[in-house]
Amino acid sequence: MSLLDTYRFIASHPLTRDRKLDAIGRWLRWQVGSRLLGWPVAVSFVGDTRLLVKPGMTGATGNIYCGLHEFEDMGFVLHFLRPGDLFVDVGANVGSYTVLACATGASAISFEPVPATFDALLDNLHLNRLEALVEPRNQAVGRSHGELEMIADQDTTNQALRSGDRYAGKTLRVPLHTLDDALQGRMPKLIKIDVEGFETEVLAGAEATLGNPDLRAVIMELNGSGARYGFDEGSLHRHMQTLGFRPCRYDPVTRSVTDLNGQKSASGNTLYLRDPQATQADVSRSPTYRILGTEL
Repeated sequence: MSLLDTYRFIASHPLTRDRKLDAIGRWLRWQVGSRLLGWPVAVSFVGDTRLLVKPGMTGATGNIYCGLHEFEDMGFVLHFLRPGDLFVDVGANVGSYTVLACATGASAISFEPVPATFDALLDNLHLNRLEALVEPRNQAVGRSHGELEMIADQDTTNQALRSGDRYAGKTLRVPLHTLDDALQGRMPKLIKIDVEGFETEVLAGAEATLGNPDLRAVIMELNGSGARYGFDEGSLHRHMQTLGFRPCRYDPVTRSVTDLNGQKSASGNTLYLRDPQATQADVSRSPTYRILGTEL
């Protein structure tokens, strides 16, 4: 992220737009301090949780500057999940969402296919003593079983390669499973899917899970990146609605759920809810969480 992009992110973020100097100070301390130390740094996250972060971890460093890198979606995770719920994190990266979910008392199954990134996920689970709550899986998720070739040196944008694609950087082959088979009948309350355009393949192997009424919500990245694989994200969006989900938006400050009347969110991630009214009741009863001095 460029310096200008970082400033725009800070200036527009709900937790920092009125306290930009504080956030810029955190950015400056991180840029200098992390490079002087030269190894991952444990930083405070939500509640008693921490994250191990190093320079270049775009999503994780966003949490340092602004508290919650993806404010609406992360706020929804905090307010929606409860102890005893199951959260499934497809494309977990270093585990920001997984650790966040566990801060509510929920358990998680987290899929991260790239071994180096998976090791960082394990480090964050160990740091927070979450081994009993989280089942980490070093595998990709798709429509079938087998192997998948992936780019492995792009941090949060590691992605699957199409057959015949050439890439000059680091690639590797990873095990591939369907979500239905990987879950073995366990049913999450919430799934987050962030797989850099491979979402269509993930959903193709998750029909039983998506059709179960106990699955209440899905957070899915739909930002046009599926086009690189020839996928129509509009079709995927419509398919979610045929399964009984409504595209919605969540405001963590007011705790309000807004039905988007069939439209995708403009933020890049879309929140799909099985029952928006029931979800509104759930988030209204959530405990509060203090993030950068703000009670949510």
